Amino acid sequence: MDLHVSLVGRRDLAGQIYRQLRAAILDGRLRVGEALPPTRELARRLEISRNTVAVAYDRLIAEGFLRGRVGAGTFVQEAGPVPRGAPEASPLRPRAIWDEVSVWPTWTPGVRWDFRAGLPDVRLFPYESWRRIMAGRLRPSALDDAAAAGDPAGLPDLRRAIARHVGVSRSVRASADDVVVTSGIQQALDLIVRVLLEPGDVVAVEDPGYPPARLLFQAAGMRVRGVPVDAEGLRVDALPDGTRAVYVTPSHQFPLGMPMSLPRRRELLDWARRRDVVVVEDDYDTEYRYGGRPIEPLQSIDEDGRVLYLGTFSKIMRPVLRLGFLVAPPSLHRAFRIARYVSSWHAELPSQAALARFIDDGLLAQHIRRSRREYQARHERVAELVGDWPGLTLVPSAAGLHLSATLPDGTDDAALVRRALAEGVGLFALSEFAVDGPSVLGLVFGYGAVARPEIDVGLARLCDIVAGLG
Repeated sequence: MDLHVSLVGRRDLAGQIYRQLRAAILDGRLRVGEALPPTRELARRLEISRNTVAVAYDRLIAEGFLRGRVGAGTFVQEAGPVPRGAPEASPLRPRAIWDEVSVWPTWTPGVRWDFRAGLPDVRLFPYESWRRIMAGRLRPSALDDAAAAGDPAGLPDLRRAIARHVGVSRSVRASADDVVVTSGIQQALDLIVRVLLEPGDVVAVEDPGYPPARLLFQAAGMRVRGVPVDAEGLRVDALPDGTRAVYVTPSHQFPLGMPMSLPRRRELLDWARRRDVVVVEDDYDTEYRYGGRPIEPLQSIDEDGRVLYLGTFSKIMRPVLRLGFLVAPPSLHRAFRIARYVSSWHAELPSQAALARFIDDGLLAQHIRRSRREYQARHERVAELVGDWPGLTLVPSAAGLHLSATLPDGTDDAALVRRALAEGVGLFALSEFAVDGPSVLGLVFGYGAVARPEIDVGLARLCDIVAGLG
C-alpha cells in the first residue's frame, strides 16, 4: 500500500507516526495482512531518521497491532471494524434542488420476468468478437501516450465511424467533426445545458416523457414545462411562450411509442425557426424498426442547423458500455469540445477504439441485423398477447424495445405495477412518466430483457393481475 503520514511540527516524531498508524488500523483503513512500507522507505519519504520509524513500528508490534517477519516485512496483525465515514456534523449542505431530484428508475430486487423498458438482451451480444477487439486495444503497442490521447470530442476513428453509421442507418447528415462522443444521453444533455442554456430558461419536454432528461434539466435550474402528445407526437400548438429548448423523441416517443408524423415534424422545425429555439432530438433505439416506412430524423430535414441529434450504444450493445454521441452544427463545435473537456475530458479510450473497430469491421451492423430479428419476434408476441386483454388499448408502434398500452381512466396503474412486482413481474406504469398534465394511465411492456419462451409465462401471470383489478 501507499502510506502517507503528515507530520505537524518536529517534536515526538515517533509518537506521531505511531498514533496515525494506530488510528488507521483501528478504523479499518489498514486491513489485516496489509504490508507497511519498509522503515527505510518510510523514513526517506518523510525525510526523518530510520530509527524514528523503527521506534513507532516496534511499539505497534509490542501492542499486537503489527507483526514483523524476517526477510518479508511488517504486516498489520489486528484491525478495527470498517473505515470511518466523513464527519456527520459537517456544515456543508446541498442546494435545495437536490431535495427534489431522485434516481429513476429505482432498482427492484426479486424480478423474474423483467418487462421494464429500455433493457436490451445482453445474451444476444457477440462477446467473443468484442473481447477479441478489446484485448487488441489493451496491448501496450496499441495504447497511446495518455498526454496525447485526449481530444475532448472523442477518438477521431470513432467519430468517423459514428458519422458513417448514422449516415447509413438513420440518414443523419454528419461529418466526424460534427460528432462529440459522450458517456451516454445524459452527458450529452448536460453538455447542451452547459453550452446553450441559462438557469431559468424554459425547456419544453414531452408529457408523458423520459424522466432522467427532465430531472437533469430541473437540477440545472431550468424551468421544465410538459407538453402533451397525441397520435402524431408532440403537440406544437401547446408549446409554451418563452421556450428556449425543446427535448423530443420523435422517431419512437418515450414511453408511448408512436412516431411523430412528418407534418408535425415540419411544424415543429418551422416553429423553432421562427422563435429561435434549439431542438434536442433523442433517437435512442430506432435501429430496431420492424416495418413501415423508415422515419426520417428531424436532423435530416432541418435546413437551419438548430437540431442537436443524440444517440446511444447502450440500447443496441450493453447498458454497461457507457458510450453515446451528440451531433452538432459547426457553430457549436468549439464550445462543445471545451465543455466536454472541463466536465470530464474524454470517455474511456480503449472502449472508444474498440467500438470504432467494431463498427468499421461491420460487426455492429451484423449484431443489429441478428438482434432485430429476435426483438421483432418478441415485439409481435407481446402485441399479440396484450392486444387481447380486456380494458387495454395498445399504442401502435413499430420500433424499439417496448410497447405501451393504455388503461381506462380511474385505473390505478401504479398499484397494478406494485402487485405485479410482488409476483416477480417487473414493468413500468405510464403514470410514472407524467410531467405537468394529468397522467396517461397504462403499462409499458419492455421485451428486450425477457427471452421469448418466458414472455408467455410472465404475461400470463400479469394478465391474471390485470383481470383481478378489473
